[in-house]
Amino acid sequence: MKKRLPLSVKHKLQKLGEDLKKARLRRRIKMSVIADRAGISKETLSKIQKGDPGVGMGTYATVIFAIGLGSDWLDLADIKNDKVGQIFDEERIPMRARD
Repeated sequence: MKKRLPLSVKHKLQKLGEDLKKARLRRRIKMSVIADRAGISKETLSKIQKGDPGVGMGTYATVIFAIGLGSDWLDLADIKNDKVGQIFDEERIPMRARD
């Protein structure tokens, strides 16, 4: 059974794919070069550029790196960037210490 993707996630993946394609084209790098750098086929790169959710996250990350966009985005869920989680942690701190 195929998992249903939330529409907003589907749209964001499509935008990511389009953005990666534009970044590649701005750099004037051929698909075959990025595919080779990422260790994938041109067909898989084409799927990524279309935002295919069936392509693994690691493959997306490798293509992003191969294009030259770095890996800083992988800190997205780092605790220092999780403002909501930090608020919840603050709320759980006791008002006074017990002896």
